[in-house]
Amino acid sequence: MDKIYEQTMLFEFYGELLTEHQRSVYRDALYHDLSLGEIAEERGITRQGVHDLVRRCEKILLGYESKLHLLERFTQARKTVDEIQRLASAEEAGTGNQECLQTIQMLCDELMEEL
Repeated sequence: MDKIYEQTMLFEFYGELLTEHQRSVYRDALYHDLSLGEIAEERGITRQGVHDLVRRCEKILLGYESKLHLLERFTQARKTVDEIQRLASAEEAGTGNQECLQTIQMLCDELMEEL
């Protein structure tokens, strides 16, 4: 998974668990693409302090994911939905068959078990 995408998704899932200060600094670095120096100047802290805070936030977010696996489950569910949509499109186009419908049902059942 692309590192920026992963960081963004981790922040989307777990960002509210960070302190307001951590969220704000991490959001500036991630979403607003501000340099460490720009963030440091804006907040009146050192560049090294911003660097340490951003790395600590990354570690915290990865720690939540290693325990809760929400992003992993979301990614798997998304793949399953994509496959269901692909199979349903094949069915609508007349290329599907009973096997296709059974596969769709199986994927739906698996998805519901994961939720």
